[in-house]
Amino acid sequence: MINRRNFLLGSGAVSAVAVMGLVPSLFSRRAGAQTTSEKFEITLTDAQWHQRLSEDQYRILREAGTERPYSSPLNAEHRQGEFACAGCNLALFSSATKFDSHTGWPSFWQPLPDAALTSRDTTLGMVRDEVHCRRCGGHLGHVFDDGPKPTGLRYCMNGLAMTFTPKA
Repeated sequence: MINRRNFLLGSGAVSAVAVMGLVPSLFSRRAGAQTTSEKFEITLTDAQWHQRLSEDQYRILREAGTERPYSSPLNAEHRQGEFACAGCNLALFSSATKFDSHTGWPSFWQPLPDAALTSRDTTLGMVRDEVHCRRCGGHLGHVFDDGPKPTGLRYCMNGLAMTFTPKA
């Protein structure tokens, strides 16, 4: 019998499973859905993207998935350097703009010039601004207006969508 208590308990269990990453389909969209019909400098077939990326990177970059919070080593990366797109190696963020947002994902207050684009994301019943790579269109994360000065923005990125190169 479905009553309020059973409904709430069941909803809580589904939410807990989803947050743990056991239901990745709840946090991803079909390939190509994350961007408009924009043309990008780097355009590959799904087979080519699968060859280039790990399964989790493909789910995030090409299907707009989300990694579990606090699961990326890049969240704890504090050295000077650059964060680049894992799909095409375009430099996206400088470590000088990285900050600890206490959200569990690498966060920045500003991307590098001509690195990232945004588009409206209305999935999961929310309205957000999705951030994707300017060169390959890969989904990186979302940008919110609750970040630190000087921009007041929080670019909340998936660590698996990026690579890090320390400054020499």
